[in-house]
Amino acid sequence: MNDVEAVLERATFDEAGLLPAIIQQWDTKEVLMLGYMNAEALRRTLTEGRVTFWSRSRQEYWRKGDTSGHVQFVKGAALDCDDDTLLVQVDQIGAACHTGARRCFDVDPLQPVIGPVE
Repeated sequence: MNDVEAVLERATFDEAGLLPAIIQQWDTKEVLMLGYMNAEALRRTLTEGRVTFWSRSRQEYWRKGDTSGHVQFVKGAALDCDDDTLLVQVDQIGAACHTGARRCFDVDPLQPVIGPVE
């Protein structure tokens, strides 16, 4: 079994066959976005050097940047301790968010109470 097949065996996909993938800028550690991958999208991401997702709304594969030019080049990847979430470190070219923002999490900042609360 090659390394990619071993990762696919180890990964825990949800009942829909998907794995959440957190996308992080490799050098600054910015969290850019969250996407979902099925086994084939994970295989492509690990073997092609570009991030591939499974679109839950369109039910098709999509590579970040194919239409926008805002490409994600893979720099590293790791499964979490439960093997049910993937962290992909990338070199993000352009915006990561479909709104044109650098990061998807810049769009609606919340005002949580900062702990610890006594």
